[in-house]
Amino acid sequence: MKPAVAAIIGAGPAGLRAAELLATAGLQTRIFEQKPSLGRKLLVAGRGGLNLTHSEPFEKFYTRYDEPKRWEKLLRRFPPEAALAWYAGLGVSTFVGTSGRVFPRTLRAPAVLEKWLERLDSLGCDFQTSHRFHHLIGHRPFDLVFQRGDQFSLVTCDVVIFAMGGGSWPQTGSDGNWIEQFRNMGIKVNDFTPSNVGWEYRWSEDFLKVADGKPLKNLAVTCCGRTVRGELLITRYGLEGGALYALSQELRRNPEISIDFKPDVSISDLKQKWRPNGSPVESAQRSWNLSASAALMIQEVMRPKATADLVRAVKDCRMRLTQARPLDEAISSAGGVNWSELNDDLMIKKFPGLFCAGEMIDWDAPTGGYLLQGCLVTGTVAGEGAVKWIANALKR
Repeated sequence: MKPAVAAIIGAGPAGLRAAELLATAGLQTRIFEQKPSLGRKLLVAGRGGLNLTHSEPFEKFYTRYDEPKRWEKLLRRFPPEAALAWYAGLGVSTFVGTSGRVFPRTLRAPAVLEKWLERLDSLGCDFQTSHRFHHLIGHRPFDLVFQRGDQFSLVTCDVVIFAMGGGSWPQTGSDGNWIEQFRNMGIKVNDFTPSNVGWEYRWSEDFLKVADGKPLKNLAVTCCGRTVRGELLITRYGLEGGALYALSQELRRNPEISIDFKPDVSISDLKQKWRPNGSPVESAQRSWNLSASAALMIQEVMRPKATADLVRAVKDCRMRLTQARPLDEAISSAGGVNWSELNDDLMIKKFPGLFCAGEMIDWDAPTGGYLLQGCLVTGTVAGEGAVKWIANALKR
């Protein structure tokens, strides 16, 4: 009896993880990628240092996601410690950075990807690049139509995992072009929106002449009642930085933020330390050890007229941002297949035998290892679910 055939559409982290589980279970596993090479999203994620996961306690880890109760359940099926063991099995040793983020000790993203693809190759996976998913015909066995240039091909399989990505980094193949096909199939898909992205604010030209590109460190940013510690970067169009990225969900509800430039110093302490000497900006720098960029930004945004105003501005610099930067500049996206369309194994309820994984599902998380962990988790859940489903289907 020939082994069942599994098709994985999309060769990002979620798709590759699902393929690994299917191949390990003995299914004939075929991976289809619309780009000429595999794992492009992983390589992009590794440009600034490949952030594998985060070392914080599990009780905090799952709360970083947009729906903590849902993600607590999902993450228990492949928690961060399981991910670390899996990386070790690939031959990727890791270390924990000062921020708690976990990185490869010696290998860069291309080497990590190479080890992963070598494992998949040893498991007998078949790689098909430059194959764009076009449409689906029928139920099990499924006929998948792919487009390669001007040519179309038909692939028959017993189970399918879609892992075609969200709407960010379209140059990696994560372009969201699958949405129309899914909606035509009667599957609810929420529009993509940028996440982990910069926000716009109208600066004066005089301010930009001295502050463009300057960092703002060791601050706290509050939005919709939630406060995060981190850094920001002043840009010509507004602000970037991890402190904003962590507030992506809140910013979409109300883009008004408050910045505390001295989160470890009270207002009374600031008043005691105040020593006027020169302009308000110069005095703030000397008295409170503020960076020049922070002092200039407070002056630009709040226009304090008295010492009391300046003190309040340091602790509560309020800004109403105008809009997020475009989706194709975002690190990740929210939106995608609605959770109501999926069961606990991430199978599409209307199409038994079809599963979804990765950023094509509607979820959101900040940078810091949570995005890659989320892709690996959904790839694991979908892969395990597909193995279980096909085993039961073959018995019938």
